[in-house]
Amino acid sequence: MVLKLDVETKLAAARTRLIIDKPFLGALVLRLPLQPARPDWCKTTTTDARKLFYNVEYIEHLSLAETQFVLAQEALHCALLHFARRGHRVKHLWDLACDFAINPILIHDGLTAPPGALYSHEYEGMTAEEIYPFLVDNENDSSNEETLHDRPEEQQSGKGEQPPPEQQQDEDQGKTQRPQTETDEQAQPQDGVDEDREGAHEPPPLSAQERETLEVQWKQRLAGAAQQAMQAGKLSGELARLVDYVLEPRLPWRMLLAHYMTAQARDDYSYTRPSSRRGEPAIFPSLRSHQLEVVVAVDTSGSITGEEIAEFVSEIDAIKGQIRARVVLQACDERLCPDGPWTFEAWETLEVPASFTGGGGTDFKPVFEWADRLDRAPDLLVYFTDAEGSFPRTPPHYPVIWLVKGKASVPWGQRVQLN
Repeated sequence: MVLKLDVETKLAAARTRLIIDKPFLGALVLRLPLQPARPDWCKTTTTDARKLFYNVEYIEHLSLAETQFVLAQEALHCALLHFARRGHRVKHLWDLACDFAINPILIHDGLTAPPGALYSHEYEGMTAEEIYPFLVDNENDSSNEETLHDRPEEQQSGKGEQPPPEQQQDEDQGKTQRPQTETDEQAQPQDGVDEDREGAHEPPPLSAQERETLEVQWKQRLAGAAQQAMQAGKLSGELARLVDYVLEPRLPWRMLLAHYMTAQARDDYSYTRPSSRRGEPAIFPSLRSHQLEVVVAVDTSGSITGEEIAEFVSEIDAIKGQIRARVVLQACDERLCPDGPWTFEAWETLEVPASFTGGGGTDFKPVFEWADRLDRAPDLLVYFTDAEGSFPRTPPHYPVIWLVKGKASVPWGQRVQLN
């Protein structure tokens, strides 16, 4: 019992430190009542987006600074809606991706990670959705908490663990629990923790309706915490970008591509005076459609598969027929494909050539140099690539969309993530 009280004191102190030093994270942690859990299912810490469950022995072995980290980690998983963003993804890999996305942010914000916390420099600045495709499930990693992992209604959360990384990955999993209907004010935790001294049992998974309710609640909590932290001048730029990512609507790449293509299409009314032979004194506006000129460039350096190119081109074809767009297809690795370009009118089906000459290095400059020599500059240039190559120093005067497979950045233009 003495050990239990020591753990409760440590949790309360860690929470207070966060409120004072990191008001954004502290405000989020306050939204999660602390609940001791039975060690047979909770090895470290976890959350169901309603409560934060913890293993008493695990917390006992953490320092106060490390306890701050695990509390902030669980609260941030909820605030970033990781429990609602998984979709069709494999639960185990999604949990790992969420940890890889969150842990660098907390470390950069000055918090101390516990031993075994997942971290990789190559994933810094990436969202869980961008990290997920790079993770390969290890067959030797069998989770200690797999009773909930395969449930479709289960929500997700990542953990940090003190044992070696392999064991930690297995234990970095979240639990789900049926939320209550109380208001946010009622959900505020009181001083201390749950009265169940034996530890909580494993909570049931969330239903779709419960997940939607919690998603709305956590968005409100996230916005409120961010506003308070900004007013106090204690919200880092990295956390501010995460807040924007969650609160601002995001569209799949197909919808983003359609948005940019239709935005460039211009259907304007013309007030040109008609022929005098018609004898009509009034001038009525007539609709004049401007045909969109789109250049589609495909990176053939070897990192893009034929199936991916075919999927991408079919999407361009579906859009161009709706907005009267002529598409010029160009392929390039470090030089332009000698068989190109291929031109398709709005009424023609856009088809991928049987094969592209390529497989070398990647240089994006030849495509833009070629476009500069055209009689008419394109209204839009869309480049399908992994963005691992040499860019022109200055952007062109027409809009450019980079559809990027991978995590590389682009120096200018609009980057759309394909993963």
